[in-house]
Amino acid sequence: MAIPMDQRHDDAAEVFGALFSPAGRADPFPLYAALHRFGEAVAIAPGDVVALSYDAVNAVLRDPAFRVTEMAAGHGEDQHQSWFPGSLLSSNDPAHARMRTLMAGAFTPRRVAQLAPAVERITAQLIANMADEGADGQPVDFMAAFAYLLPVNVICELLGVPEADRISFRPEARKLALGIDFNNDPRVLAEADAAAVWLQDYFADLAAQRRAGPADDLVSALVDVSGAYGRLSESELLVNLTLLLFAGFETTTNLLGNGLRILLSRPQLVSGLRHGTVPPAAFVTEVLRFDSPVQAATDRWRREPGNVGGVPVPAGGHVIPMIGAANRDPRRFRSPDTFDPARSDSGALSFGAGAHFCLGAALARLEGTMAFPQLLASFPQVAAAGDPVRRHGLALRGFDKLPVTVA
Repeated sequence: MAIPMDQRHDDAAEVFGALFSPAGRADPFPLYAALHRFGEAVAIAPGDVVALSYDAVNAVLRDPAFRVTEMAAGHGEDQHQSWFPGSLLSSNDPAHARMRTLMAGAFTPRRVAQLAPAVERITAQLIANMADEGADGQPVDFMAAFAYLLPVNVICELLGVPEADRISFRPEARKLALGIDFNNDPRVLAEADAAAVWLQDYFADLAAQRRAGPADDLVSALVDVSGAYGRLSESELLVNLTLLLFAGFETTTNLLGNGLRILLSRPQLVSGLRHGTVPPAAFVTEVLRFDSPVQAATDRWRREPGNVGGVPVPAGGHVIPMIGAANRDPRRFRSPDTFDPARSDSGALSFGAGAHFCLGAALARLEGTMAFPQLLASFPQVAAAGDPVRRHGLALRGFDKLPVTVA
């Protein structure tokens, strides 16, 4: 007997809700598999739809009729509804296209390739520090010693943030990440609000310094654009600098941690990377699909009625694109729960798609592609040293701690 539609919606909503339990956040993939059996998308409440399949998520991300929620820039008591108001993340065309054009110059293939020496230098220094810290066999927290420090130093190098200031970003960015990640705890939201203000205030000071004395960095270039040509307002400048810093290391930190965790449980992959039978770029690509640092994209809404994966979306209705589910879609990927860097059906949606495709995707790939071979070459005996600690989140997936021994 067919299951009534209302019952299917209730069942799907129950499975979706389980994603927010401690067990669901720790391992959402069995729940994604269960959700896929309901269809390409599911309605979990009146006007609220979750896109699950690769095709449905891809369509939502690429279709300009699905709009991100716009909020005016500036601080206020409702700021936690959007910590990046007026930024690339929370704007639609034509404002989005104007800002993206100005910022895309920082992430051209040529500019990213020019960062390779800096990535290599920073990686080598962090590896040396890890070797010293773990020389006596003591565990080293990979997240604190490497996975955070590599991308934050690289993005700060691009932006022009002084080296002495970089370590102070981690606690503030962590508070912001906790607030963004489907959180309704008032204390967490208040801390995230304060962190967003702190970061924008920092960039206000740095922008003032660059106006007084320009340097060869992205902050100086954007200050010049906002001042001389008026194509970027002061509030747009500050919120987008905050977004670039946050996005520039938050997801790459998770990529590095998730990737090393996969390697620690798969000796054959370690051997393949060391001997060249597994290309580093292919390994990074599969990490991004298999355990994506971003599991859900910013929700979209429609002015007019539409359809997602066969599910109606009313005017004003919202859609959550579940990237993590799309990347494990059995309709798109054979054996989706198998880690296979040699798979021919690549093309994960880990960096999004369409107008809001991640500006820093190539930089994140560069960092991962360079870091993993250097880590394995430097630490032939690297091994897990106790249980890792997953971060308490769903949309942003990674580790708080990943202890390893390196000698």
